[in-house]
Amino acid sequence: MVNGKIHSNVVAGQQVHAQYGGVIPELASRAHQQHIVPVVDVALKKAGVEMDELSAVAFTQGPGLLGSLLVGSSFAKSLSLSLNVPLIGVNHLEAHVLAGFIEHPLEFPYLCLLVSGGHTQIVQVNSPHDMDVIGRTLDDAAGEAFDKTAKMLGLSYPGGPQLDKLAKTGNPLAFTFPDSRVGELDFSFSGLKTAVLYFVRDEREKQADFVEQNLSNICASVQHTIVSYLMRKLKRAIKQTGIHRVTISGGVSANSYLRMVAEETANKHGWKLVVPSLEYCTDNAGMIAMAAHFKFLNKDFADQSVVPFARTGK
Repeated sequence: MVNGKIHSNVVAGQQVHAQYGGVIPELASRAHQQHIVPVVDVALKKAGVEMDELSAVAFTQGPGLLGSLLVGSSFAKSLSLSLNVPLIGVNHLEAHVLAGFIEHPLEFPYLCLLVSGGHTQIVQVNSPHDMDVIGRTLDDAAGEAFDKTAKMLGLSYPGGPQLDKLAKTGNPLAFTFPDSRVGELDFSFSGLKTAVLYFVRDEREKQADFVEQNLSNICASVQHTIVSYLMRKLKRAIKQTGIHRVTISGGVSANSYLRMVAEETANKHGWKLVVPSLEYCTDNAGMIAMAAHFKFLNKDFADQSVVPFARTGK
């Protein structure tokens, strides 16, 4: 990042997890060790920046897989120490919340619907340094509901994108699934997962190839249930706060149906909606750099005693 603008955003994929149907923490940390030096090298070259031109080094402090976080934090600490530049620890979730700034000049305050594999929140963002979580999941996250449903249906990992693709040719009203009535702005997705599990089990008892014959319709119906639930809570938050500036971020914001419904709803109700480009929705260095930019301006630096953290609220 140079003067608040992203000049390169390099990602190294980890296909090793596909054969296990989910992320294996130990394999993830080993892959981080293998890729971190080449990725940093490529990122600097793409940006046209020399190592000695760096003004600070930022890293993801958490939440996330602790082994992978330790790889990143150790590398960042060493690099900042060797270059004698400030070290900046970034909260992964705050980075998602600020990702809209990468491509858009956002105004405060705004609401962020943060939806990912591990977290679902509605955040009132008053400034880059002042965020209030006004709604959160009480159990599972939206992304987890997508991925677990996909696994039940026999889709390959990662399941969420596969479900999204199949849903494009399905009827979103073919089947009805329940959502949870918890709190005003809070979420719960565990009941939906259970409902899909029993639905698939019961229908297969009646017809062995039911899922195969109705796969697109099931995917579309589950997707419609999740997205409608998210949008209902977001509309309620906008009504309660009176804030009509909205961003949607996190891995699930890459879902094509969510993006479409959000845009239609925003146009209907006059919201000012920002959804990052796909490369800035899933976990990426660009959003970490954006959050670090604000911390740098605020001189919010970490010291060498900083440690990563694995978990926070949902």
